[in-house]
Amino acid sequence: MIGIGIIGLGTVGTGTYRILTEHAALIRKKTGLDLGVVRIAEIDPRNIKGKGIDRKVITSDAMELIRDERVNIVAELIGGMNPASDFIKAALSLKKQVVTANKALLAEKGDELFALARKTGCDIGFEASVCGGIPVIRAIRDGLVGNEFTYILGILNGTSNYILSRMTDEGISFGEALKNAQQEGYAEKDPTFDVEGIDAAHKLSILVRLAFSSPVTMNNITTHGISSIDPVDIGFARDFGYKIKLLAIAKKSASGIEARVEPAMIPLNHPMSSVNGVYNAVYIVGDRVGPNLFYGRGAGGEPTGSAVVSDIVDMAKRISHKIAAPAPGLIVSGKYREAKSSPVPYYLRVMAKDMPGVLSKISGILADYKISISAVTQQGRKLSGHVPVVMVTHDATEDGLKKAKQEIDGSSFTKGQSVHIRIEEGNS
Repeated sequence: MIGIGIIGLGTVGTGTYRILTEHAALIRKKTGLDLGVVRIAEIDPRNIKGKGIDRKVITSDAMELIRDERVNIVAELIGGMNPASDFIKAALSLKKQVVTANKALLAEKGDELFALARKTGCDIGFEASVCGGIPVIRAIRDGLVGNEFTYILGILNGTSNYILSRMTDEGISFGEALKNAQQEGYAEKDPTFDVEGIDAAHKLSILVRLAFSSPVTMNNITTHGISSIDPVDIGFARDFGYKIKLLAIAKKSASGIEARVEPAMIPLNHPMSSVNGVYNAVYIVGDRVGPNLFYGRGAGGEPTGSAVVSDIVDMAKRISHKIAAPAPGLIVSGKYREAKSSPVPYYLRVMAKDMPGVLSKISGILADYKISISAVTQQGRKLSGHVPVVMVTHDATEDGLKKAKQEIDGSSFTKGQSVHIRIEEGNS
């Protein structure tokens, strides 16, 4: 039997345990492998209660689990930086294979951990670190290995996608949609990592490293969240043929790599616009296969546990057949070269005085920065004498758009701060 040790019996740890135990016969039938959970490390008694686990398997000391000679594969499923990092290092130092769902740790300390894995001849499985149960890591690393990738477009955070979906379908505010997400268990009490784009940026860092072999860090990823999105802009986006999503975007060109996470508009006829609720998707373009779309449940105990088990089975096969571990994980080369933001269309909403000639003044300022308008609408009167002027531009640089916006906002014929949102056509 190949022994599995699970550190952390939270949502993902429980999902992993249930699959390994309840589907043990199925896994054996499909693979010929006899896998067994021989040790579980958990410090919270509430996570153990009612799960029918033999108390002899449980320990509150993760290092005891790691040192147990029966444990061949260690699944680190507690998340966070420390002590998770220490546990993985200890397991690798004892030449044990490691599986983790810890995207933040891999994004921040992946180079160090994978270097140790190479030194000890071990591997780190991380399929579960991006998009839960969607097998996108293995597809990029193995199935599409013969491709040069140029474009990644992802909906990588289920919480933000759920919130935006509720706002779109029901016309409710961000605050109300967030409250609903928390009541449904889709958002944490402190949702900052999800709604401010940090979680998605961690995942994009892993995808960029994997697809582009580039040592991207969180500092290289432009990151903005969804907390400032207004239902009025969601409505105008629909009128122009778009839907607002929190998009993870990466583009590779001769000048370098552009990586960003931000709310952006995607055409209604693009497959990514139909990814709703807590679902995730990754749209990736290879030079040989063209566009590929990976879609499914991106979070939750059993979908993520399914990805953990896939790595465990892959490692168990190598152990069973005494095959050396491959060069592990996120292989990178050279230095990260950051490309300037590529020109794209933008959505722009300005609160302007309801008087003749204002639109021409706004378009004149935009023209000064080489920005032309492809569509415009003006709707509704306000008591203050200002109305929303809403437009979509042709391709413009981010720097030029921001400078034009600053000048427009400082003029005598507008009120307050204008709103701009990137439009990602999704066909790079």
